[in-house]
Amino acid sequence: MTTFSFKSVGKTREERLTQQLIESDTPIGIKTPLRPGTQEGLFAMHYNLPDQVHDNLRNLILTNWGERVGFYDFGANLRPLMTEFVSQDNFDVQAIERISSAVQRWMPFVSLETFESIVDRVQNKNTAIIKLTIVYNIPALNVSKKAMQVTLYAI
Repeated sequence: MTTFSFKSVGKTREERLTQQLIESDTPIGIKTPLRPGTQEGLFAMHYNLPDQVHDNLRNLILTNWGERVGFYDFGANLRPLMTEFVSQDNFDVQAIERISSAVQRWMPFVSLETFESIVDRVQNKNTAIIKLTIVYNIPALNVSKKAMQVTLYAI
């Protein structure tokens, strides 16, 4: 005769709640950049929590201090680094520090994994396009190794 425990059957309460949050029929947030919605309403909406976190993280990285009303120090503040772009190594160190501190303050549930930057000077010799690739995890949602690419323009 075999004895089983009911605790080992099915999903835990946290797993069910996480699954409900990930797969929602209710809109969670507005997609950025803003674009017209279809049957969902005035604007296109996110229905998936990991996609909304991805969108919010991209906005956090692209926002500079003073651009968010009511929260002067919201954002990674990368624009000053772009105007002072001297060397690739110096930029990488400063960008990693700024992105890391912004994520720790405003989105502590996101765990940053890797950072890579590529400088593209093909289009114009006097300016540069810097492409940042950031890989991150969201442990509370069981999302791992999600990547995003952000493009910055240096003067």
